[in-house]
Amino acid sequence: MNILYICHRFPFPAKDGSRVRSFNIINHFRQQGHKVWVSSVARNKQEAQQGQGIKDYCYDYRMARTYEWFQKARMVSRLFTAEPSSMGYFYSPEMKSQIKQLLSEQRFDLIYVHCSSVAHYVSHVSHIPKILDFVDMDSQKWLSFTQFKPFPIKWGYWLEGVKLQRAERQLSERFDLCTTITRSECDTLESFGKGSTNDWFSNGVDSEYFIPGKNAYQAHVVSFIGRMDYYPNEQAVSYFCHEILPLLRQKIANAEFVIIGAYPSDEVKKLALLPGVTVTGFVDDVRDYVRNSAVMVAPLSIARGTQNKILEAMALGVPVVTSELGARGIDGDPGKDFIVANTPQQYCEQLFALMSDATLRHHLSLQGRARIENNYSWSYVLRRLDALVNATVETESAQSSAIKS
Repeated sequence: MNILYICHRFPFPAKDGSRVRSFNIINHFRQQGHKVWVSSVARNKQEAQQGQGIKDYCYDYRMARTYEWFQKARMVSRLFTAEPSSMGYFYSPEMKSQIKQLLSEQRFDLIYVHCSSVAHYVSHVSHIPKILDFVDMDSQKWLSFTQFKPFPIKWGYWLEGVKLQRAERQLSERFDLCTTITRSECDTLESFGKGSTNDWFSNGVDSEYFIPGKNAYQAHVVSFIGRMDYYPNEQAVSYFCHEILPLLRQKIANAEFVIIGAYPSDEVKKLALLPGVTVTGFVDDVRDYVRNSAVMVAPLSIARGTQNKILEAMALGVPVVTSELGARGIDGDPGKDFIVANTPQQYCEQLFALMSDATLRHHLSLQGRARIENNYSWSYVLRRLDALVNATVETESAQSSAIKS
């Protein structure tokens, strides 16, 4: 098949959640013998240069260059319109023109869109089967932010969430299939009641890249991994530093918390002033930092979909303690594959148990790794996507044939 793949962040190099999902889908389509044209934006010079590496994994690509200050201005200009500001951020006249040209020059058998923020580029197309991978229902994420933001900022998040939810409802009617990353996200999509065909498939993990280490870990170290200018991650590490770490250091005096991730905000950088806290900023390879820790913690109060940080830690053989929200998107057994905690005291107790009992830690390490190997290899995950794609294309083909006859 000829496939047009549209995504909101350029999918190479695959260094964060959205890019990892896009890249692996694109590469899988290529390996299945399909020709894939990729269309996305590059937001800076470095991203534009590095992104050219996608050429080895697709048939062709189109890259539209955007500028951060201009995209933010687009967001602001949509504050008092019906259009979500986040969709304005990912709007590019150049990308729109490139997609229009591709549709006029090529015959595509499928259009695949990653993320609702760029679905509007092809929402009008009716003669080609279309799949929209919402991944997470972004409207619910924005609405959840209102619980943590002060007035009047929370009003802005609420307004964006409401506008996004309206847009998501409309878009769900204009695609042949809509997918999400978890069953719970798909339930949200189903609640729209629009009669669209909906399904879900999870993220995968490169279990040959994320492998357990051979060196000894540091029994007094707890880690967190994630992009540190992302508010849910900022909120999670702040909560840990102020509410959980002091309790843990009463039990383990030299307990350390290492925050691993690029682009730490000023608030995150300030956490490094607290006893036992290290903020690494960008590192070339996160794996050794995580492997060096006794536990990876994900005390998330805001979480949608599947948390790649949890899957990657499990693949590395590092036990995970997370919140109920963080665990919601993981296909595994709490207490067996990972640990769930909800209060500072519960986190402290579970962390102390794993940090002080090497046998318990080793057991959870093996269980987590086995879960990844059995349920989260990309080949396993994308077999489900293949079935969804084939059913969508076949259904559209049958309907077209019926109309012609």
